[in-house]
Amino acid sequence: MGNFRFIDDVALADCAVDLSARSPADAFETAARALAEMAVDPGTVPESIARHIVLEAPTLGQLLFDWLSELIYLKDHDAEVYIRTAVQVSGGGPYRLAARLYGGRIVPGRTDSRADIKGIALHEFIFEPSPGGWHSRFVVDL
Repeated sequence: MGNFRFIDDVALADCAVDLSARSPADAFETAARALAEMAVDPGTVPESIARHIVLEAPTLGQLLFDWLSELIYLKDHDAEVYIRTAVQVSGGGPYRLAARLYGGRIVPGRTDSRADIKGIALHEFIFEPSPGGWHSRFVVDL
């Protein structure tokens, strides 16, 4: 599993996530975990919902951006947060993502909310190969 760290001093009301991963799929899973941990305490979300997502984009960077945007949409539209994901990435342009998401509904009084994530900024967005794997940095609008 990849790792990530939050970078709070990027801009007012924003937070950046800097992550490293072994593969593109690992990076997508790690990015999803970072978003979930930014939004809620994962221990307060029962794993009661499973969802399947398929996305396609011309580049891996665009696919990651769309993936993160989809997770935020599900949080806002359906009040669901996914604390665990299993991602497969295939293709060579266009790229295709097929993922299983596991999580639950955000329930006031039961779910410990942290930050209200509004979107992903293209400012400082990076997704690139690095020695030993992949590196990404993205700014989250709060």
